[in-house]
Amino acid sequence: MANDFKSIPIIDIAPLLAKCDDPKMAQDPGVCEVVKQLDQACREAGFFYAKGHGIPETMVNEVRNITRKFFDLSYEEKLKIKLTPAAGYRGYQRIGENITKGVPDMHEAIDCYKELKQGMYGALGKPMEGCNQWPHNPPNFKELMEEYISLCTELSRKIMRGIALALGGSPDEFEGEIGGDAFWVMRLIGYPGASTANGKCKPENDIGCGAHTDYGLLTLVNQDENITALQVRNQSGEWISAPPIPGTFVCNIGDMLKILSNGLYDSTLHRVINTSPTYRICVAYFYEPNYDAAVEPLEVCVQRSGGPRKFGKAVYGEHLVSKVQTNFVM
Repeated sequence: MANDFKSIPIIDIAPLLAKCDDPKMAQDPGVCEVVKQLDQACREAGFFYAKGHGIPETMVNEVRNITRKFFDLSYEEKLKIKLTPAAGYRGYQRIGENITKGVPDMHEAIDCYKELKQGMYGALGKPMEGCNQWPHNPPNFKELMEEYISLCTELSRKIMRGIALALGGSPDEFEGEIGGDAFWVMRLIGYPGASTANGKCKPENDIGCGAHTDYGLLTLVNQDENITALQVRNQSGEWISAPPIPGTFVCNIGDMLKILSNGLYDSTLHRVINTSPTYRICVAYFYEPNYDAAVEPLEVCVQRSGGPRKFGKAVYGEHLVSKVQTNFVM
């Protein structure tokens, strides 16, 4: 459960990444220090900044830049990859089409998912079957994003190995049947500047994305520098800002990790309000369990939390589809 944190901790994860696939990683002093910090951050805030993550800053910036170029295109051009249920909920959605708790969000986005082949998961997978709709303009969009997704997937796997140790499990606790074939989601999001969004003098009324928790295991947020818009709610109900820090990702845990940890780690409510007059780009990568994983509290977490099991089984794919099918106005 998130406590009354006033700021979000910064963790240098480089020592963890350096030893991540070493069979003796749990004995390494540098890894132990990172694991301790991860445990504290996940218990107290559910959020942390990850620095020393190893993804080149040039790529992190280019991903945002090429996303901005797409959103700068005409509406007609963007509609060439319009999100529809028939496309497996992949593609472009205009401002106001994404819904959080019944309220339209003031952002536009491209939604991408790990591609599911027809029949791969039977009826469970059918709503999400399809190929990602990548724009042809700007050029090289698909190639850049697929490389970035690959790097984020590997980075997330390694961070999750540290979180597994933080919970008292083995490094591969979240692999195999839980996340050995991890699903992923990526949202490329554009938030209009306050003055263009509502034309009023009350920018605080514009909710770029309403208060929500994320669905899966771990989120990596790549946000524009110099614009503070992401806010995280502490236990007292205060909204704590998560300003951009160059060279870091903002990371947070999702609903599936809350279940797996038996509530030791909570998925913290967060929202986006862009009070700046400047258009804001955010690229959010979500690392998820296997699509068909039956997620339930890990035995090590039940024991550590003093029992009983606080959650029943949740099939990740069912959780995702239930959210996706209520998140959009077509």
